[in-house]
Amino acid sequence: MRILGFTYEWGKLQQDEFTTFRLKRKDKDWQFGETVQIFFKPRSKYRRKLGEAEIIRKELRPVLAMNGLTDAEAVEDGFANRDAMLRFLVKAHGSLPELMNKLTLRWIERLKLC
Repeated sequence: MRILGFTYEWGKLQQDEFTTFRLKRKDKDWQFGETVQIFFKPRSKYRRKLGEAEIIRKELRPVLAMNGLTDAEAVEDGFANRDAMLRFLVKAHGSLPELMNKLTLRWIERLKLC
């Protein structure tokens, strides 16, 4: 089972269903119906398992196109607006990707958050 990690404890992680945007993977892209382990800071000594979730929807989305990423989606994802999300992506990845996966997940097992 693969790990889907978060660097921040976004408020959306408290919801039964939540969305996240992820880069398209070159090895094996995220799949509809896939069960993933959700971790906070997965590559840190402070890593903490938050639970397991199922990918219940996957959409490949253009980032900069007019019909791509919207302000509402950026806010739902935990950002102040679309521009704040784009700045985060540039800081995290060095540039803006052309396409991203919009994943909707549903908790299967959510561990108690401290």
